[in-house]
Amino acid sequence: MASRSEELFAQARELIPGGVNSPVRACHNVHSTPAFIARGKGSHLFDVDGREYVDFVLSWGPMILGHAQEDVTRAVVDAAARGTSYGAPCEDEVTLARKVIEALPSVEMVRMVNSGTEATMSALRLARGYTGRSKLVKFVGCYHGHADPFLAAAGSGVATFSIPGTPGVPDVVVADTLLAPYNDLEAVRELFAREGENIAAVIVEPVAANMGLVPPVPGFLEGLREVTASCGALLIFDEVITGFRLSYAGAQGRYGITPDLTTFGKIIGGGLPVGAFGGRADIMRHIAPEGEVYQAGTLSGNPLAMAAGLATLKLLEVCDYDALEARTAAFAHELESVLREKGVPIQVHTIASMFTPYFSSKPITCFADVQGCDQALFETFYRQMREQGIYLAPSAFETGMVSFAHTDEDFARALEAAKKVVF
Repeated sequence: MASRSEELFAQARELIPGGVNSPVRACHNVHSTPAFIARGKGSHLFDVDGREYVDFVLSWGPMILGHAQEDVTRAVVDAAARGTSYGAPCEDEVTLARKVIEALPSVEMVRMVNSGTEATMSALRLARGYTGRSKLVKFVGCYHGHADPFLAAAGSGVATFSIPGTPGVPDVVVADTLLAPYNDLEAVRELFAREGENIAAVIVEPVAANMGLVPPVPGFLEGLREVTASCGALLIFDEVITGFRLSYAGAQGRYGITPDLTTFGKIIGGGLPVGAFGGRADIMRHIAPEGEVYQAGTLSGNPLAMAAGLATLKLLEVCDYDALEARTAAFAHELESVLREKGVPIQVHTIASMFTPYFSSKPITCFADVQGCDQALFETFYRQMREQGIYLAPSAFETGMVSFAHTDEDFARALEAAKKVVF
């Protein structure tokens, strides 16, 4: 007899392309049917069939406080009672902008948008408008949303489905996108030696989190800062995932690097659709209506998202990030030990409240290394963990997430599940 999730997925495939509104959710590459979620609370999800899961996806990152956190929920309910959209300024967008600027040392002005894709797309347009140049350097396997210029050698869902870029993006659109391997500073220097006067910006996930979790090697981010500054190009940090998760000051605060522009999403909306981009005031003032670079959005600064984001940042400001990192690292280390005892090649990368198990014995520093991991072992691991109530991302190219709501019991349950996996 089919489960309710299976029934809903069958219905969805008749109504929605692939049965989902974002490709990775379809669970194709792990040969599974997606669990349709009924509700979430704290570190747990509950599906329409009544199954409970320990959630290590957290809506792909934003639920760092856990699901249905009381203060955030109250803020959204109170805001909704005053109206769900104005298409006009509201006080909370000013207050949230101030909180972001106070948290990030590089950000002097910020513009709210509705998604991470909008944020990166707008930051690129601004970089091109500000510099008068057209070319962009991005890194193979880094994902910056689904705007056309970024879909050259992207990670995340594009990698999951082995789509080479994507049909529908003309060659001319990505002709100005220059590619380099992540963590390969020499390749970036070679690009600048050839094209430096035409390069508007380098965009990078300061910690790559869309090819699994790949930290920067020592000197990589510092080198990007040096080469962009020396050639008059802008350095854009895509902190849609790492912002307010790697630390309250993001990756740039953790690594002590000052980018020119930063993009945000995920956490700053407390789980509601949101994005933002910000940076030096002299650059940001080129955005309309103050400047000549156009960007707009009816729902930008939406009162519900602003209220949720403001409530979230107020709580995160006093959270103990170091304690959460220590707990996540201990869990990741134990998970690696449990899997290693089974004789499979395994290494578990971890930083802050993120982790990724790679089924490989070779060092992982770039997307090519990730592609060499054993995907069949990952599928086996994913399917058996999910059967035991451990909810992981259904792709080896995604990153596991931990929240402040996760308990020692949650970690113990996941480790016990891992011990029962048969490869």
